[in-house]
Amino acid sequence: MTLKVASSADVLVIGGGLVGSALAYGLAREGVRVTVLDEGDAGLRASRGNFGLVWIQGKGYGLMPYAHWSRGSASRWPRFASGLFDDAGIDVALRQPGGFHFCFSDAELAARHQRLSALRREIGDYPFELLDHRDVRERVPGIGSAVIGASYTPMDGHVNPLKLLRALHAGMQRRGVELVPGERVIGIVPGAGVGGGFEVRSERNTYRAARIVLAAGLGNRALAPLVELDAPVSPNRGQVLVSERVAPFLHYPTLNVRQTDEGTVQFGDSMEEVGFNDFTTTTVLSEIARRGVRTFPMLRNVRLVRTWAALRVYSPDGFPIYDRSTAHPGAFVVTCHSGVTLAAAHALRLALWIAGGPIPDELPAFSARRFARAAEPTFAH
Repeated sequence: MTLKVASSADVLVIGGGLVGSALAYGLAREGVRVTVLDEGDAGLRASRGNFGLVWIQGKGYGLMPYAHWSRGSASRWPRFASGLFDDAGIDVALRQPGGFHFCFSDAELAARHQRLSALRREIGDYPFELLDHRDVRERVPGIGSAVIGASYTPMDGHVNPLKLLRALHAGMQRRGVELVPGERVIGIVPGAGVGGGFEVRSERNTYRAARIVLAAGLGNRALAPLVELDAPVSPNRGQVLVSERVAPFLHYPTLNVRQTDEGTVQFGDSMEEVGFNDFTTTTVLSEIARRGVRTFPMLRNVRLVRTWAALRVYSPDGFPIYDRSTAHPGAFVVTCHSGVTLAAAHALRLALWIAGGPIPDELPAFSARRFARAAEPTFAH
């Protein structure tokens, strides 16, 4: 059967989750003609199963460019959210009051101090505070006695991630992006278009574009080699509990408990290597609930109304992968597990690079070639 050519574009983005949609939105803002192929709900959609944090605290330890990249994204989030509201008419509920990482032992608090101090020494302007129980209680009155202290940075915040995905889809389409749902890509042929470019084949149609961006999350592992790129990503499961609406009590995001703009409370901090199993489990959910109540005893009798599990997209070292194919110019791979935090950087910085602009200073550190270098044997001289 010969598949018809459904459409052509300047840039074809494979993946319509938070990463692909932020890139498509940013490209459209630059006047680029974009088509997005989205597999839809049949895919392992991490974008509909995340915690919604714009989280900077502690990030970049072990790869300092990531600290700069994350912080730069957080600083651009207000402009990004404002633009989305103008284009889509949707308030994504961005709040950036700073965030708390609660500690339950002296060892945990000492480890936070060591980690954040190292980041401050490297970056310079990296504000944070180490607080004891009394100081934390003054700012967050509902904490329990098990919380002996916390680290706080003024850089952190949160959004409503479902509203964010909806706003990105509405905003990019208003700017002319063609969003095609239910398209699972099964093949990519470099150089198949007129004058080069790429031919992308789904189970139903064929698409052509001068440039392509692989933003398919866990699907990038299989797609990247088709354009001689590497995306060695693996799934990491996180589970979340959601409560009924309660009166406002938590005005800051925290790493494992946050109150949403709608009044519900989310609990979640699990990390599990269980392959592609995205089911919830009572053992993990009960431990999440236990830690949440240990942090905020007032929530002991709150009713839980929903649970979910989703698969994060993790590289071997946990940092993003941003690469451009040297064998097939015009092909890019973009993958990360912080699609909310980095959405502003993807739309306002990364999209410019894909459109033909200069590469951001931080990006060379995120090439997948770092994994090959790490695997190379070393010899004593």
